[in-house]
Amino acid sequence: MYEFSTIGALAGLVLAIVLIILHFQPAYSLILGAFVGAIAGGGGLSEAVNAMISGASGMISSILRIMTSGILAGALIKTGSAQKIATSIAKRMGSRFALPAISIATMIICFAGVFVDISVITVAPIALAIGRETRLSKESLLVAMTGGGKAGNIISPNPNTIATAEAFGVDLTALMLKNIIPALCALAATIALSMLLSKKQGIPVGETDSESGSADLPGFVPAILGPATAIALLALRPIAGISVDPLIALPAGGLVCILATRHGKEIREISEAGLSKVIGVSVLLVGTGTIAGVIKASALQSDMTALLERLSMPTFELAPLAGILMAAATASTTAGATIASQTFAETLVTQGVPPLSAGAMIHSGSTVLDSLPHGSFFHATGGSVSLQIKDRMRLIPYEACIGLTATAASIVLYLVSA
Repeated sequence: MYEFSTIGALAGLVLAIVLIILHFQPAYSLILGAFVGAIAGGGGLSEAVNAMISGASGMISSILRIMTSGILAGALIKTGSAQKIATSIAKRMGSRFALPAISIATMIICFAGVFVDISVITVAPIALAIGRETRLSKESLLVAMTGGGKAGNIISPNPNTIATAEAFGVDLTALMLKNIIPALCALAATIALSMLLSKKQGIPVGETDSESGSADLPGFVPAILGPATAIALLALRPIAGISVDPLIALPAGGLVCILATRHGKEIREISEAGLSKVIGVSVLLVGTGTIAGVIKASALQSDMTALLERLSMPTFELAPLAGILMAAATASTTAGATIASQTFAETLVTQGVPPLSAGAMIHSGSTVLDSLPHGSFFHATGGSVSLQIKDRMRLIPYEACIGLTATAASIVLYLVSA
């Protein structure tokens, strides 16, 4: 296969970033960036197209799993199960532990298979209601939710985890389990930082903010039964040696959720709603695959390895650095983890880094700078609590600290086991 120059590949990536910042459609921005990167990297039209198609085709299995996971996500949201889980946790922990309750609720919903931004949007009305009663600021509430979401995201069967597991050829459940300690460390950092923010003067929750819905919610047991089923099916491989692919486990959990909450008659509407939640990510991954294909076919991998050796840095540090940089470039955990994994998986494994550890470090690293303003996560989460852009930007360092905590824990785990 033709090898593109590092400068050309990076130029294409920079172009894609600029277009995304200018609010061009992200998938098209990535595709155009991939094409320009291949041409600028010295390739011809045929080489550019072949590299882009090769990269996109490598994403098909991940996209299929992500599309079927939409049934679980749609079921949790449309049946009210996600809101019931969040409400139950908040009530059990009480107003004294409001911020830890909000963080844990968001973490569990994201862990159950709901996307991180949707998890925050789901918990936001409950958080605002609690904040109104306990006089907490919007900033502390949002950090509690986004940090909890980051913690849940690295141990969830979400698109970023699926894509990373696919790239390294490791079991999805094993990758989820690998980051449990980093997730708990991130949760602890989230609680500490959100409580620190609560002691500072911030924007109070106003009376005009929307309150949580009063629609009938299912019981806690039916609400948790669906995600519990999905996790149990995925856990059969490490526990009993029975492999149940996420392509089966995740929609099965969704169907159990629909039936347990007595929404069987609405299965068509719930499935359509679930698909609408994942179709954007699926299309994004096609664009991500094209630029990952060009970067993978460039000299970037060997140049990065050589640079690390010149700086006397161990090769394993390429994993968290790649996750951090690629997620910052795309302002997306999914795109960042996917590009980093697709690009550097072979190099890391060849250099002796265990695939599971490398995937875990990339995955946790992709949560550090995924909330930059050129991504949808920044705006969706800020909008969930009606926070102005300038106020939302002040929270980025706090979120980066939470992601760095998870990344540092993941690195320490690797070093201890090495």
